[in-house]
Amino acid sequence: MITANGIHFCLKNRPILEEIDVSISSGELAVVLGPNGAGKSTLLKLLTGEQVCSNGKITINGEAIESLKTNELAKYRAVMPQHSVVNFPFSVEEIVGLGALSHDKQTRSSQLLEEVMKLTQVEAFRHRMINELSGGERQRVHLARVLLQIWEDKPFPRYLFLDEPTSSMDIAQQHLVLSIVQQLKKRNIGVFAILHDLNLAAQYADKILLMKEGNIRYSGSVQETMQEEKLTEIYGHPISVLPHPSIENALLISSEALVNNKQYISFKTA
Repeated sequence: MITANGIHFCLKNRPILEEIDVSISSGELAVVLGPNGAGKSTLLKLLTGEQVCSNGKITINGEAIESLKTNELAKYRAVMPQHSVVNFPFSVEEIVGLGALSHDKQTRSSQLLEEVMKLTQVEAFRHRMINELSGGERQRVHLARVLLQIWEDKPFPRYLFLDEPTSSMDIAQQHLVLSIVQQLKKRNIGVFAILHDLNLAAQYADKILLMKEGNIRYSGSVQETMQEEKLTEIYGHPISVLPHPSIENALLISSEALVNNKQYISFKTA
């Protein structure tokens, strides 16, 4: 488990995160939602050890995150940032293969690389250069890379951090990525994902964190958090929650449902 207790972070004496407590368990998908500037990406960077919190404590599998060296952290968690830039003419297969650098040399296996490339559906263009791909294809390549980093079966939990992983993808690819995440949960892996699509979050998340102004205002299940009053407060825009006519426990957002200046989303409780 990853736990954060009382973490506080300032940038140029301006509070970005204020006294946050959060935990991520293996086998669960925790989705963070909130408006721009809520502190979502900063929270992700603190939980992954990319940034150091001003106050508070973060542990990963019981160890203080600041006590772990970079190569040790790489065995526990993988991170897919919002933007990944490659300035060298690497092929898709070479990019994905970088994920194996955290593996012990004696356990590195081409079979693992083949598995994640097939899972993310990038094997068909494995020999193409990364700069020849569309934005959505590149995101899937980088997803394959970070998956390979933690894909090995291990006796301890691992964690995957995703910062807007579906931002450049079409609808089918978005659901492909989230369905892959569902498979990760069965491999003793916990996932922490920042999303903007309420539909995807409600359909796939085990836990929702609603953030605003550097705080986690609400945390809980989809039914506990995706409520009219809470969502309207978080986003500063009127949002109505309606029962879905046919899909159980599903949340649906449609641009055709913009009525009276409201954004309608719908889900049906069990």
